[in-house]
Amino acid sequence: MAREKWGSKLGFMLASMGSAVGLGNIWRFSYVAGENGGGAFLLLYLLFVFIIGIPVLLAEFSIGREASSDVVGSYRKLAPKRPWYIAGGLAILSTFLILGFYGVIAGWALYYMSQYVTGALWDTPPGGYAETFASFTQHPVQPLFWHALFLVLTIAVVLTGVKKGIEKASRIFMPALALMLIALAVYSVTLEGGREGLAFLFQPDWSSLTEPSVYLAALGQAFFSLSIGVGIMMTYGGYLSKRDSLPSATVGVGIMDTLFAVIAGVMIFPAVFAFGIEPTAGAELVFITMPGIFQEMAGGAIVGFVFFLLLVVASLSSAISLLEVPVSFVKRKFGWSRAFASVVIGVVMYVLGVVASLGMGRWAGVTPIGDYNIMDSMDYLSSNILLPIGGLAVALFVGWQWKKNEALRSTDMVHVNRFVRMAWYGLVKYVAPILIVIIFLSSIGLI
Repeated sequence: MAREKWGSKLGFMLASMGSAVGLGNIWRFSYVAGENGGGAFLLLYLLFVFIIGIPVLLAEFSIGREASSDVVGSYRKLAPKRPWYIAGGLAILSTFLILGFYGVIAGWALYYMSQYVTGALWDTPPGGYAETFASFTQHPVQPLFWHALFLVLTIAVVLTGVKKGIEKASRIFMPALALMLIALAVYSVTLEGGREGLAFLFQPDWSSLTEPSVYLAALGQAFFSLSIGVGIMMTYGGYLSKRDSLPSATVGVGIMDTLFAVIAGVMIFPAVFAFGIEPTAGAELVFITMPGIFQEMAGGAIVGFVFFLLLVVASLSSAISLLEVPVSFVKRKFGWSRAFASVVIGVVMYVLGVVASLGMGRWAGVTPIGDYNIMDSMDYLSSNILLPIGGLAVALFVGWQWKKNEALRSTDMVHVNRFVRMAWYGLVKYVAPILIVIIFLSSIGLI
């Protein structure tokens, strides 16, 4: 069976950006930046994107394109007598865990968007936004409906195919995301007191650089925001023609992903400061703090609707890429049709989401890892264990399994400036593995 291909290099870049630009950029970036000093964190984040994120992203793309296969098939084809394929298997496992809980959170965003359509969140609900959020997420049935609706949308895109489904959707989603994000950022900046938010984000507090945790947070955000190590970029690279230049496409994806994150900060922090909210509000910022801010704004109902529509579209673009990783694998491995594979795997991920959702309510006392509930345990295992292992495998494979000439040829780095070429190779072979190990040790509490 001939492997599908992207219709164009631009389509590949938009799909890759769609994978990277999700809740991690719009939600996670903002609260992690808030917890780690704002401007100083932003500088470190940008630095790490360029010295680890983009170099490893190029390495992952190159493995998929060279093998023209899925995440397991790529390792098996390029190193048939070595156990590298185990890393591919772990990447597939991570997609199940991530989309299992990610789809639930995206379902929350879909529900909140609907509440702005009906007018239920135009004013402060009885009991307040915190009680509303807790009541909804702990309900045994309601979140499951919205989770199912979100996965149906995801499956509908993936089963249509690479060119007609994923690429076509990305050509719609990414411009729409950019327009909504910029519009909300411009509105946020015009709020009275919003300049303090911009100062927080863009004027570094140099004293915060004395805290090692700020460096680790910036390093982790740069790594995870680009979807490195989960097999998405390898799978997407496998659909890319060898005629297309990888370095330029990779830099474009990295820069645009980072730009989305920064604009999300511009959207959120001026509003947070304008209404006297602590920038360290954490993960609750989106579903509790932001609706309260919208309620105080002129035209807040419209702003709230657009904000949660933005979250839904960003979540959908990422979910599509997460589902594509195992779908690509089972199509090759078992000869399943794309439609059948998409539905079957989507149903399995829905079941995992049911377990995660019930862990917020009826099964709240179930703590698989330490004191973490089911959803947080799935997040911890995938983000802190499996993704660093996947990213480390990519860097080691390109830096050590491949010979230097192979690595430079497969990544198209033979065509760039010699200094840039050697700098990239050194970063992937030596610097990136060390930094990824540091992320890993930090995330499991050993540093």
